[in-house]
Amino acid sequence: MSGINPSSSSVLRVSVVGGGIGGLTAALALRRSGHDVQVFEASETKTEVGAALVVPQNALRVLDHLGISRENLKGVPFLGGVSIDPESGESTVTRWPTAGGNSTVSLCCHRGDLYEELKRLATGEGEGPPVKLRFGIKVTACDPENGTISLNNGEVIQSDLVLGADGGHNSVIRTHVVGEVQKILYSGVTLFRAVFELPASEVPELRWLTESVSGVRMAVSKEGPFRMLLMYPCRGGTLLNFVGFYDDPLQDVKDWSPKATCEDIRAKFQCFHSKFLPVLDLPVHSEILKWRLGVLPNLPTWIRGRAALLGDAAHATLPCLAQGAAMAIEDAGALGCLFPAGTRAADVPEKLEAYQDLRKERGEFVSTESVEGLKFLKSGGVNHLKYGGPLGQFQAVTLARLYEYDAIKVAQDCYEQRFGNRSPAN
Repeated sequence: MSGINPSSSSVLRVSVVGGGIGGLTAALALRRSGHDVQVFEASETKTEVGAALVVPQNALRVLDHLGISRENLKGVPFLGGVSIDPESGESTVTRWPTAGGNSTVSLCCHRGDLYEELKRLATGEGEGPPVKLRFGIKVTACDPENGTISLNNGEVIQSDLVLGADGGHNSVIRTHVVGEVQKILYSGVTLFRAVFELPASEVPELRWLTESVSGVRMAVSKEGPFRMLLMYPCRGGTLLNFVGFYDDPLQDVKDWSPKATCEDIRAKFQCFHSKFLPVLDLPVHSEILKWRLGVLPNLPTWIRGRAALLGDAAHATLPCLAQGAAMAIEDAGALGCLFPAGTRAADVPEKLEAYQDLRKERGEFVSTESVEGLKFLKSGGVNHLKYGGPLGQFQAVTLARLYEYDAIKVAQDCYEQRFGNRSPAN
């Protein structure tokens, strides 16, 4: 049995299972609190390639708190949206109201750029011991009460805190925390997911991708089977993130992310206006995949003993609110606040209860609202609204509730209310 360093009253031994965006953000947050952190990632080399994501204001608040460089994210400001009629090709432009200027708006980023920035901060020079990343290591079991994880190489790692950030599908830590296997339920919708290279010089037939307002371009079918195209630039405007949703009533999902081609996309969207076709002639930056969209049912608990879940392992949801990664980032930021320097190993279970009280309801709210968002899109309601968000005016209150949330302040306030009357080391 091996650990990181001998446990002390002021330094926790933390094992994070899963080295994606959620796991790496949690590792960074806990490193900044002075704890010794190891991240166990099953893949030999972890890279976040193949897709972009919107980093909304609520996630940016956490990332700013953790010291990220926005310049390194190479984000494109999300200042509004363009709804395009899939039959006529006509556009309706809407701009988001921005309070405080562009510093408060969401950013369209490539996942790889966000991942590399988090990795730089977690493993390079900075506050606390650098995070140790262990690739090609599969966690096979967990004892939440005792804080141990078992590895495929025979090691048993003793920790004061175990965090399960091992994804929505087949999360080992979730199975041991909940006490049984919990599977993602397929939604009946699949999406094509690709990134294309944008030309360095202007191409007239692609001008609609970037003119009028910086943000998303969207087209939703008016009748027949559900189809939706969603596109936005990232990596400083050099790449285009492309998503194509479609009804796909599979009886049994055996492969959640099979490969696809541009011809597959053309076949599904041949009924859309011809202005969309030149996009598929752009150079492909990374392989095209089909992603089966699914939702994790609400769990009875996210915590047990010294173990807790975060990110998709706790609340995997649909991408309809662009909040999946944001919720993982918020989870991670909250953990950093609830486990400050000086936290004792004996206090871990109590701190995890506070974490669950703080985060579970919000994670489940996003999951529920994302499902409602997909229903709205499939109903065609978005075609009858003049609103810049991809879900229409009915989501305005929901989006405000999401974007205006300050996860760091809320977690700090929670800590003061529940633990502020005692020193962490006492």
